[in-house]
Amino acid sequence: MIDISKLYSLLLYNPSDPVLFNSAFFFYFFALFLLCYLAVSRSQAGRVWVYTVFSLYFFYKACGFYVGLVVLSAIVDFNLSRWIYFTTSLRVKKSLLIFSILLNIGLLFYFKYTDFFIGIVNDMTNGHISPLHLLLPIGISFYTFENLSYTIDVYRGEIKPVNRFMDYLFFLSFFPKLMMGPIVRAADFIPQIYQPYRLNGEDIGRGMALIVGGLFKKIVISDFIYQNFVQYIFDDPSKHTGLECLLGVYGYALVIYCDFSGYSDMAIGIARWTGFKIPPNFDSPYQSASITEFWRRWHISLSSWLRDYLYIPLGGNRKGKVRQYINLALTMLIGGFWHGASWNFIFWGGLHGAALAIDKVRIDSQKKRKTTIAGWQKVGGILLTFHFVCFCWIFFKAATFHDAWALIHQIVYDFQPGIFLQLYDGYAAVFWVMILGFVLHFLPAKTEMRMANVLGRLPLAGSIAVMVIFIWLLVQVKSTQPMIPIYFQF
Repeated sequence: MIDISKLYSLLLYNPSDPVLFNSAFFFYFFALFLLCYLAVSRSQAGRVWVYTVFSLYFFYKACGFYVGLVVLSAIVDFNLSRWIYFTTSLRVKKSLLIFSILLNIGLLFYFKYTDFFIGIVNDMTNGHISPLHLLLPIGISFYTFENLSYTIDVYRGEIKPVNRFMDYLFFLSFFPKLMMGPIVRAADFIPQIYQPYRLNGEDIGRGMALIVGGLFKKIVISDFIYQNFVQYIFDDPSKHTGLECLLGVYGYALVIYCDFSGYSDMAIGIARWTGFKIPPNFDSPYQSASITEFWRRWHISLSSWLRDYLYIPLGGNRKGKVRQYINLALTMLIGGFWHGASWNFIFWGGLHGAALAIDKVRIDSQKKRKTTIAGWQKVGGILLTFHFVCFCWIFFKAATFHDAWALIHQIVYDFQPGIFLQLYDGYAAVFWVMILGFVLHFLPAKTEMRMANVLGRLPLAGSIAVMVIFIWLLVQVKSTQPMIPIYFQF
């Protein structure tokens, strides 16, 4: 017999148990959503309403009544964008755009950075201003950037504003990309709202491959490595040898990639099943032979957003080489700060900005000399780029600068390679999962396409059955070892 009180409490927001893609609650939520969505699939308005209602509820389950911020943001920018579009005065257009930017950045700043700057003021003035300890609304960094890109694109005349508020609220609240993106552009997404819903074999297969692959990355690789090894290393690096710390850094490189790209893959796969095509967000980034190539492959939606709405408006490469290098550095500094309110993130962004500027000098030199890269140089470039990225991940992950430098100190001065066999005996399963993760990462893209083609031959019901079986197996694996979800400050 169903306990109504327990069911009711399950449906309410629980701060200690927010909904995640790999949670049991999400699979029930998604099954009910898919049934309702298919029931109204022939009606464009019906699809918008069902998707929006479920998306807002998903927001509520993830961050409680902060879901109101999404609705408020949609109301403000829907009206501002239309005002910008229809007014004929350039001065008014600019004023409205600035107002929109200040509102969106101000909202993000208040929730994400207020305590950070209170801390700076206290340090500089020996003050005692109490921090606000605000709860960061999940997804605010992503939908803030989507709001900004929408109003800016309307101002530039690149897109027309939508006529119906529900269409814009649907775009902004689209639940598959809630927590970790991708950052969806209105110009790419909104036209798809008005297309009839069609699902072919390629959509089924590709969506299935992305959902299953994303779950595998998240649960089997990322959660397992983090829970059973990486978290111990970064909790207190000074207690571990340099070899353990180095392997912990390699492990974290896999954790953050599989966590981030796994979520993106699931989001893109779910969108594909519901008739929306979102561009890939990751493209085997650790195969990059340069830091420039890395940022073309890593978090592609963020990289392209920073390029189009920050780097190019700053001047890009149009104002001389020195200014170009400064623009690159500034863009990455701001990109680092976007990831979280910490000096570590700013330093991480600064390292990448400096590396991009230096790499630009190398690229320009190669173009002048018209030289080509040999095979061994590419392999060397991949190894160098990977280890530079791993070095930067230390500052991204460490709680403080002290912890980051402590980890580096252990690697440099207390490596102790002789303990490897003892270490292997204790963490054999973790190391084999790490090897599996890197092997899968370096597989050619055509392998994934073959999997998608096989799954594409199944009907939708067959694909859902395969996914249910796969999820059940993952739940059994997960239940044997309690896993800690990885949270990022977005």
